[in-house]
Amino acid sequence: METWDAIRARRNVRTYTDDRIPGADLDRIAEAGWRAPSASNRQHWDFIIVTDPAQLAELSTVWQGARHIAGAAAAIALVLPEPADERSRLVDQYDLGQATYAIMLAAADLGIGSGHSSVGEQDKARAILGVPNDHLVAFLIGLGYPADRPLAPIAKPNRRPLDEVVHHGQW
Repeated sequence: METWDAIRARRNVRTYTDDRIPGADLDRIAEAGWRAPSASNRQHWDFIIVTDPAQLAELSTVWQGARHIAGAAAAIALVLPEPADERSRLVDQYDLGQATYAIMLAAADLGIGSGHSSVGEQDKARAILGVPNDHLVAFLIGLGYPADRPLAPIAKPNRRPLDEVVHHGQW
């Protein structure tokens, strides 16, 4: 898929087919996150690729918005060290936002749907993933082939009108 088509086709997908995702595709998707911009090139992130169905089912219970993870072919957990201060927290969250979008865009390029989730129960998430207590499991991204319809550019996305969002030179 062309980059512009992948951008226009990417949507949140939370129901998936039973098809497995090839390991090489999962590695490519994770590499997209690894290549994302990072403030001062800090790269405070770690990514955990999960494909075990039992582990995915457990992860789906760490937040009410993570239920789709149980039906995913895979998930990527985005992990950060506990921030030293509020500024570090903000910068790290921004970096993870960029990594998240890179991951989701790379998945869309491969025809793989993705759906993100926060994590509410940190202790449970850390236990499931073996993450040290001085780190946070910040987000989960479920991955799988869309069950409802394949990814394709969306002609009329449900978005605010572009001319209301984009300003030139001033508000």
